[in-house]
Amino acid sequence: MTTVDIHLAEPGLHLAEAATIWAQATAARDGDSEVAPLELALPLIDRVLGSSPRARLVVAGADGRIVGFAAVEPVPADESTAHVRYLGVEPGSWGSGVGRRLAAELPVLLATVGYTHGELAVYLDNPRAVTLYESLGWLRYGDATPHPRSGRLEQRYRLAF
Repeated sequence: MTTVDIHLAEPGLHLAEAATIWAQATAARDGDSEVAPLELALPLIDRVLGSSPRARLVVAGADGRIVGFAAVEPVPADESTAHVRYLGVEPGSWGSGVGRRLAAELPVLLATVGYTHGELAVYLDNPRAVTLYESLGWLRYGDATPHPRSGRLEQRYRLAF
């Protein structure tokens, strides 16, 4: 893979690419042979980005296309804390370092738009993500709880920017 460019997307751009990546990545992560169609995945990303004027889409580009993204919105009770709702990398780029670069540069980019902390939740049965976030300094907080829809255990993490 060539150089990866991580940047804040302009409002309204790259939503379909992010939604497609999310659908592909979650299907691959969960061993599902069916990838959700764009019309089901797009509202998830659009809902986050439409939740606040402070919501942001961060994208990772390589070889002229988007290969990863993070969709972020402010925590309602603390607008200085960014809630990383979705972070995904297209499965064909897994293991190439895109996810690590994206996760490492995300706090720096979010700090430039006024966030001071981040939070996110990770399924505990996703050891690649757990290892990645912990290696980048994200700290567990609270007890793992079942996800309201899937029932899978989810751990919350926080990071000061």
